[in-house]
Amino acid sequence: MERHIYAVSELNGLVKALLDSVPELSGICVRGEISNYKVYPSGHHYFSLKDAQGVLRCVMFKSQALRLRFRPENGMKVLAMGRVTVYPRDGAYQLYCDALSPDGVGDLHVAFEQLKEKLWREGLFDEAHKKPLPKYPKTIAIITSPAGAAVHDMIRILRRRYPLAKVKLLPVRVQGAEAPAEIVGALRYAGRHRVADVIITGRGGGSIEDLWAFNDERVARAIFDCEIPVISAVGHEPDVTIADFVADARAATPSHAAEMAVPDRAELLEKLQSQRLRMARSEHRRLEQLRRRLTELAGKRVLTDPLAPVQDKRLLLDHAQKELIHAAQVRLAEPRRALAALAASLDAMSPLKVLGRGFALVTDEKGTPVRRASDVPVGSEITAALSEGRLRCRVEETICEQKN
Repeated sequence: MERHIYAVSELNGLVKALLDSVPELSGICVRGEISNYKVYPSGHHYFSLKDAQGVLRCVMFKSQALRLRFRPENGMKVLAMGRVTVYPRDGAYQLYCDALSPDGVGDLHVAFEQLKEKLWREGLFDEAHKKPLPKYPKTIAIITSPAGAAVHDMIRILRRRYPLAKVKLLPVRVQGAEAPAEIVGALRYAGRHRVADVIITGRGGGSIEDLWAFNDERVARAIFDCEIPVISAVGHEPDVTIADFVADARAATPSHAAEMAVPDRAELLEKLQSQRLRMARSEHRRLEQLRRRLTELAGKRVLTDPLAPVQDKRLLLDHAQKELIHAAQVRLAEPRRALAALAASLDAMSPLKVLGRGFALVTDEKGTPVRRASDVPVGSEITAALSEGRLRCRVEETICEQKN
């Protein structure tokens, strides 16, 4: 009997057919550690699973990879579900992976931790980016499902606590594949058109799958980018979502979010009443002080006898005038005595006194006093000034006396 000789591709096809015919290899689950993980531009994911003794090549096509809820990484221990077969072109058998989940924990938990780490590193959780909530908001926007009990609780609490604020409901789905896109759209619309002073977004409690829309990266970034302060109100107290970390404030429940968003009317009224009483007491004290001051001023002499200060000033003026006159008299007394002495000396030396004793003042024709007889030639005219009147004379003779 002649032996059949197989072509390479024929042998690969035979092995593939044999593997495809084994039912256990069509829905197999394999545990291993991911290595050499790569995502190609085509969207297909290629990696290997390994343990201490062996390595298995794996591929996950784009259509299956789009359903992943976490990001596979090298070194991660996973459970891979799929079928084992041969790729005829290279003859190597590999696992065609239809589903992938972390080994030991759920894939949603891993996805949550991965996204949390990523956004934390980018700074989306930093307190520096948190916007303060307005103390007295005029309008509050609620982004949630209109059919849930949470929205009715929030509206009831808002109306009871602070009826002055308007409430706008932006209805969205909060569960399912379409929910993240709707929540993002509502957040962007609210921020773009400034529809409110503060936003509450969230939903009532549920499983991690029910709350998953608020763990979506798109929702987290929309909250971070929103210019209006956002309060995250997802689930109950133990429930924590990515939205809680990114939001400007986190409420334990939707009802708690409504309480955080607005002040309590009763507390405000009590505070206003207290301030009114303090103001009244303060004004009463001020009026009492003014009354006492008025009483003190009313008793002042300046008000009871307005002219009294003028009279007092007049007395002071008279006294000052007398003091000044006395000081001036004292100051002028000595100069007056000196002046009298000088006047007496001048009077004694006065030419008129001399003339009064019979002497005459003789001057020549030019009015120059004549001191010597020799200064006047014979025949010249001279004037003799007497005590009373003058004499005009002509010189007939000059007699000059010799001095010894």
